[in-house]
Amino acid sequence: MRILLIGAGGVGEAIVKLAATRNFFEQMIVADYDLSRAEGAVDWVADSRFIATKIDAGNAANIVEVCRDNNITHILNAVEPKFVPTIFSAAFTAGANYVDMAMSLSESHETDPFHQPGIKLGDAQYAVHEQWERAGKLALVGMGVEPGLSNVFARYAQDYLFSEIDEVSVKDGSNLVVTNELGEEIFAPSFSIWTTIEECLNPPLMWTEAKGFYTTQPFSEPEIFDFPEGIGSVECVNVEHEEVAMLPRTIRAKKFSFKYGLGREFIGVLETLHKLGLDRTKPTRVRSAQGPVDVSPRDVVAAVLPNPADIGPLMTGKTCAGVLVTGKDKDGRERATYLYNVVDNEWSMANYQSQCVVWQTAFNPLIALELMAEGIWRGAGVLGPECFDPKPFLDLMSASTGYQVEWKTQERLSVSPLRHP
Repeated sequence: MRILLIGAGGVGEAIVKLAATRNFFEQMIVADYDLSRAEGAVDWVADSRFIATKIDAGNAANIVEVCRDNNITHILNAVEPKFVPTIFSAAFTAGANYVDMAMSLSESHETDPFHQPGIKLGDAQYAVHEQWERAGKLALVGMGVEPGLSNVFARYAQDYLFSEIDEVSVKDGSNLVVTNELGEEIFAPSFSIWTTIEECLNPPLMWTEAKGFYTTQPFSEPEIFDFPEGIGSVECVNVEHEEVAMLPRTIRAKKFSFKYGLGREFIGVLETLHKLGLDRTKPTRVRSAQGPVDVSPRDVVAAVLPNPADIGPLMTGKTCAGVLVTGKDKDGRERATYLYNVVDNEWSMANYQSQCVVWQTAFNPLIALELMAEGIWRGAGVLGPECFDPKPFLDLMSASTGYQVEWKTQERLSVSPLRHP
């Protein structure tokens, strides 16, 4: 297996550090528009299997050229989802298998965006499933932590824990705090603000057996969820996320939802950005020392905030990714189970010099690639992780000879985990 990793930001850098501990691939080309970032990741691992190169993720011809020059068999996309169409199509042209952690972007319904979906997340990729299938190539989409590990948890719940599922609800939350050099708490998102704005300000996608797909207002249906391992109670709201578009294709349930534990301050910041128009991606002409230039307001917001890849030393706390599944167990009794993974930032920084949110994202596509290399996960077409047997993934994730990442289940039936704020 010869992998082209596109993107050496926070997640890409963590992928390189983790990949250096595994032996399932022959070579990994670490590519970024900023060559110094790719070189920094490669220098950190000091492993001859890794080579840094410059790439333009928005230029399909450039991606194909890098693939062919290096005999690439698999592309791992670790850049912002706005680049998905280019990288996805370039992988097909180059005859490479493909893995990403976020899917093609949605477009809101033109006249009724808060009730009806327009183009859903991933629609552009699923539309060419048959082409990939005929070519005998696999595009494994949405293989990060959420989507990704969350999809694996949902499939595990269906196959091993439940006979009937009422709802699959992804719940993501943390108690992370970032401080500056003076010890003062600052606003510094732990993941790409570009992606966070996209997820949180678009109309959230929902699915029920009765209604099918529909949308709601951003930040709708606020609830307090009690996260495990000391994280505690966090306000969670509906946001747009791939799982709701992906899981109904394979998992049998009456409802799918995604709720993000943003907290009141973060919600307020996002609402202000939207009110000021700073969430827009369409370039706006502004003055500069070199004359008028066209810039995207969202790109400006991302540029002035701290880089998520660099805030690890200033951050404390834990992050939790999980899925709350409710329904009936294999014996027909009522059951509510939260399947989850928690990462402590202190631990991920001490062991990998990567902050916990990007590290928690990074190990999932590597596990998937290792299962693909071993022929355990096999297929062709455009498929999500919920289409494969979850047990080999979770076994490799937690094994002492694997990635040594713990996942747990927590029964929630005896006490309701949800409270309205």
